[in-house]
Parts: sequence; C-alpha cells; structure tokens
Amino acid sequence: MRRAAPLAAASRALGLAVAALSLAGRAEALSGAAGAPTHPPDPASSAALPPITAAVIIPGFLTGRAELEPLARSLTERCGIPSVVVPMPAWHWIPCLGGRSARPILERIDVAVRHLAASGGEVGSVPAGLVGYGAADCWGDFRDNPGGVAEVGGSAEVDEYPGGVEPRGTFPPAPSAPRGRVALVGHSAGGWIGRAYLSERPYGGRVYAGSRLVHSLVTLGTPHGDAPGPAFRGVEWINREGLPKGVRGLAVAGAGYPGDSSGDFTRNSYGFCLGGDGSAVDGDGVTPVGSALSFPGAETMVLDGCTHFPWSEVLGGGLVAPDLARSYREEEGVWYGSDGVIEKWAGWLKEGE
Repeated sequence: MRRAAPLAAASRALGLAVAALSLAGRAEALSGAAGAPTHPPDPASSAALPPITAAVIIPGFLTGRAELEPLARSLTERCGIPSVVVPMPAWHWIPCLGGRSARPILERIDVAVRHLAASGGEVGSVPAGLVGYGAADCWGDFRDNPGGVAEVGGSAEVDEYPGGVEPRGTFPPAPSAPRGRVALVGHSAGGWIGRAYLSERPYGGRVYAGSRLVHSLVTLGTPHGDAPGPAFRGVEWINREGLPKGVRGLAVAGAGYPGDSSGDFTRNSYGFCLGGDGSAVDGDGVTPVGSALSFPGAETMVLDGCTHFPWSEVLGGGLVAPDLARSYREEEGVWYGSDGVIEKWAGWLKEGE
C-alpha cells in the first residue's frame, strides 16, 4: 500500500430520486440575501476537549445507515473504534439532488456528533433516526433547498444561498455538554460534506464549527477535486480552506479500476469528477485517485485493488454499476470496509490517539 460520487444504493432510494428529479422543474425559486449564521458555534475551543476513541460515519450520496452499518460494525468489532452511522436512510438525500445545498445532511451529522461527544463515545446514545420526518417533509426540503442546477433561491453558489431556509425535521439536542472530540469517517460525498461540517464559515446560514467536536477526519473515495457543474459547488467552497487547526486528516483513494477498461459507469463517473474524459485515469471505479487525494492539508493513502463500494452485496448495485458488481463478485473484490483493508486506514486513526 502507498500512503501518500454517485454510489450504489437501495433500489427504493434510486426510484425516489428519479421521481424527485421529475418534479424538479416545479421547484419554487426562493429569493433573499444570505443572512448571518442562525446558530452560534460552541464557546469551548477544541483544544479544551480530549480525543475520544469513537467515530461517526457519513454515508455517501444515495446511501444511508443501512448500507454503511457493516462498516460501523467492522470498525467497532475488528478495529476497536466504536462507530455509528449518521441516522438517516438513503432517501434523505433527495433534497440534495442536482447539486443543492448539503444542509439537510449537515444537520443529521451534527446530531450524531453532538450525541456521541456528549456520551463520551457511547454509540447507543445516538438517535436511530428523525422522528416524524416523512414524504411531505422530504418534498418540502427538496422544493426549498437552495442551489443546484435549478439555482433554487437565485444561485448555485454556496455563499449566495438565501438565509432563513431551514431543513425540516426534529433534530434532538445532545443531553449534556460534550465530553470530548470524536472522529469522522466520510465515504464518497460524505467526505467533503464532513469537511464542510468542520468549517467556521457560514454554510447556508449556519456555522457548524464541527472542528470543536472532531479530532480527525478520514475520507474514503471522496471527490475532493474541483470540477465544473453545480454538483461541485460545495467542493469548490470547502477547497478554499484547509484543515482546521487541531484536526487531523487522511484522504484514502482506491486504485486498480482504469477508466478505459472498467465499464461505462466508471468512465463516465471519472469524467464527471474531472470535467472531461475519464478513460485515461485510474481510481476505485467511481472516484479518480487524483481527486480522492486532493484534500488540502491531509495525509494520503492509496489502496491498490480497492473499489468504491461492495457493489454485488447491496440491492441495486448490479443495476447501477454492472461491470463493477460483476468484478467484485467474480474476482472476490475488496472495498474500503473489507477485512484486511479497513485496518490500514483505521490504524491511522488509532495512531493519533
């Protein structure tokens, strides 16, 4: 091993995504200037809180707690890092379709981090989900959520998102003050959104300042590189800053799936991440190596023969990426959460304790 985006998801989530996209043209544009942060950051500095051996896993695009639960179990049982996935099903990504604001996901990350930090790392303390969040709430969030291809609210630029647009749902506060700082593990798009969570700058009207509650961030196959299109406006926004002081970072890339010989899905995905032809690059089947390592201020690790996702083990994986699913099944492939692979980057997390 050398140190140095779209994902498979449940068929139900993909079906809902397609349905939501068909309604996108009827989304109502909102108006108004971006306002001041609606939630002030915590008064305590991150240096005042000790590191906790526990992690919150942020799912990638169109995946949720169910798809990443095996990864959480492996981190907990094999690596000795109690871990929990952000409490959300895959369909909670629908309001973010088309490159819209990631605030609905950031709110869910915040719930998980604050509860885990308050409990001192007890994963059972993190709520299992949002009570009462249903289809009507999801549609309302999709209609109002700023940015994206439709430029809801007037612009696709993060700093021009209108103020006062709050994600729907009940986000339970932590029962007590934080007892320490936890780790974040972001898979695919969850990695750059995790970086946005750390930032002290306002994102869509809120400063999350998650660096006060996080000591390390590992990203797995995350597209960190700038690329054209609304889907990468958030990546461009967070790339204007490096890692916050006091937070360690590790960018992990998979390699061994060339764009010219791994199927149309891989070639198109690489092209999407690069803004050009994806045939001549290598990566994990979804994210090119170069993009996955473009995390300013982070250490890097390349895992040869590692694919983006356990394609043949999830419902719908063979439909989304048939060539990758067949390769994973027939060649006994590995991904970032496989035995013998997870220990490499999880070991980096434990080194910093």
